[in-house]
Amino acid sequence: MLCVAAALAGWIDAVVGGGGLLQLPALLIGLPHLPPAYALGTNKAVSVVGTAAAAATYVRKAPVDVRLACRLGGVAALSSVGGAFFAAGVNSAVLRPLIMVLLLGVAAFMVLRPQFGQAPGGQATRRRLLTTFGVAGVGIGFYDGLLGPGTGAFLVIALVAILNMDMVTASATTKVINVCTNIGALAMFAWQNTVLWKLAPLMALFNMSGGLIGAHMALKRGSAFVRAVLLVTVTGLVTKLAYDQWWS
Repeated sequence: MLCVAAALAGWIDAVVGGGGLLQLPALLIGLPHLPPAYALGTNKAVSVVGTAAAAATYVRKAPVDVRLACRLGGVAALSSVGGAFFAAGVNSAVLRPLIMVLLLGVAAFMVLRPQFGQAPGGQATRRRLLTTFGVAGVGIGFYDGLLGPGTGAFLVIALVAILNMDMVTASATTKVINVCTNIGALAMFAWQNTVLWKLAPLMALFNMSGGLIGAHMALKRGSAFVRAVLLVTVTGLVTKLAYDQWWS
């Protein structure tokens, strides 16, 4: 069951990000007798493999600015280490309502603006690049280490909104950034010895398979397909956060 969840999560993550919405709850349910930190650490160990495979596929076939993606990834990785370090001491219940409002606003914007992310809107200025480093690198990177689920979706939205990327290019760039953030957070979890190394490789194989399929589908079907999956992912993330906030 965990391997099936890993495969589906890899597919979602490759298309638009947010595979942790499925994989992390599956680990929490499948490992009920272990502290949640082990699910978080193992989730990162699995995700980094599938994300790397998807990133390699995108880089070969999509117009990705690898240099920019790696620079953003480096900043986000450092921020994710900080987020993972502070994760134990932060009350996530305080953050969830704010994140839900933000996501609902994004979903409404995409519904009202059907052309959002369909085509690039011009050259990125220095100001836009600096804003991207602040929002996607520092802000979302920190969130990835702090909470995690939905990071890929947040990155795609940020890249489309700030740098005017189309959805496929934004998703491709996000995969490179995600590899860096996952490595950063994984290093912290490994240092804390909260990774199940005997389980992670098998799940990672399934996650990688799902990621490769998802990347090829996104490249073949284009921005409209990625946008549709993003809307579904945002809806799932809001639902999960609401459940964690009021019913769990």
